[in-house]
Formats: sequence, C-alpha cells, structure tokens
Amino acid sequence: MDYQFKAGSIPLLVSMPHVGTDIPDEVMAAMTPAAIDKQDTDWHLVRLYEFLDEMGASTLSARWSRYAIDLNRPPENTNLYPGQDTTGLCPVDTFHREPLYLEGRVPDQAEVQRRLQAYWKPYHNQLRAELDRLLALHGRVVLWDAHSIASHVPRFFEGKLPDLNFGTADDKSCALGLSNAIVSRALMQDRYSIAVNGRFKGGHITRFYGEPARGVHAIQLEMCQSTYMDEEAPYGYRADLAAQVQPPLRAMMQAAVDWVRA
Repeated sequence: MDYQFKAGSIPLLVSMPHVGTDIPDEVMAAMTPAAIDKQDTDWHLVRLYEFLDEMGASTLSARWSRYAIDLNRPPENTNLYPGQDTTGLCPVDTFHREPLYLEGRVPDQAEVQRRLQAYWKPYHNQLRAELDRLLALHGRVVLWDAHSIASHVPRFFEGKLPDLNFGTADDKSCALGLSNAIVSRALMQDRYSIAVNGRFKGGHITRFYGEPARGVHAIQLEMCQSTYMDEEAPYGYRADLAAQVQPPLRAMMQAAVDWVRA
C-alpha cells in the first residue's frame, strides 16, 4: 500500500504527506548516502497526533519518503513560493543542499512522470475520495495538512522559526472564521510562538484542495520539531515535550471541527 488511511466519522481529515520513510529500491539505487538518513522527514507526526483516533478524525499518511517524490508539490512542479528557494517535486538535494543523486542519475522527465503515476497519484486519489465522502456526509469539512520541520533551516529562512506556523494561502484555502477560531484557540496558551501565513502559506495540498465556497476548508500547520522531538539524529521522539503540545493541538483541531459543525 502506498499510504496508511483510516476513515473517521467527524468532518475532519488530517493529511500527513511527509511522514513517509520508505524509498523504492529502484529509486534508492540512484541515490547518494545522504538519502539514507532521510533527515527532512516530518518525523513522528502519526504518534504526535495519536489522539485523532479518539476524536474520530480521518487520517491519511504517506508511506514513501519525500526524497522519492514530494506529495505536497504540484504535479507540474511549479514553485509555490516564486522568487524563493524551495525543493521540487522530485528533490535533487536535501534541505542542507546535500546532493541526493549519484552523478548522472538525477531523474529525467520520464522518471518524474513514472513516480507521479506510481507514488503521487494514489495518495491524492485517496485524499480526494475521502474529502468527497466527508463532504457528502457533513456538508462542510476541514482538511488539516500536518507537517513539521527543524526549527533552524538557514537555506530557507533566517533564525528560528515560530513554533506553530499556520498557512491558509493568504485566506484563500479556508474561511477566515475557521482560521480565526483555530488561531484564537492557539493564542490561549503562551508556551508556543505562532505565525499565520508567514514563511509557510500552505503547500499544494492546502492550496489545491481548499475550496471554501464548496465547503472544503484547508489549513496547514508546520510545527517546529523542537516542540516534540530531538532535532538531531537519530531524531528521537520526546514524550515529555509531546505531552505539552498535544493538548493545545487537540484543542485547536476541536475548534476547527466545532466551527464547521456550527
């Protein structure tokens, strides 16, 4: 299976497109040792969001590593942040600019298209199907695209990132009332810093599937990994830190569900 999926009963689908750690053998054969570490994975998010089962949310998480193909990039490989450095549909280097491919083995267009069909489309087909199912059941649905990143990545931004980075494509992917409900709940705590539509405005999933007029309200949350894990290899999960961030995280998601149900 190309992903892990569980259908829920409430109007909430949580997508985790960058948690995958598997790389197909035929892809790995062309890669450098830098790919083995998979340092740019959104580590441990399934565990961090383990409360979703109790909430009754639908969940969709990737099997394949973003190094094989990035599920949160458009199939045309257009830059989501024009004028800014970013990695592409089939990344050729890590966040630290380490080459991912052996000399002469960078995927050509035919290989990119093969990966789109084999690894990218199954995830997105399931994502669309579940959104349509929940929309038919509830009339409105929240798509929460869950991500995490190291708190310091000089390639993309200066200094430390805010702890919680919300993106709504500059208020295009969800109703302002929904994002306000989430952010207002987030502001009820003072442990974690917050940004809205700052460096992260939402990737392809948030921008493409968010259709407020149709009843699909999409929001991305990019969390600093320092809030719940060790940022250095072997990237251990920190249950003590996670226990602090999980209650406000769950409260934000419940605020989103309450808003679409109102």
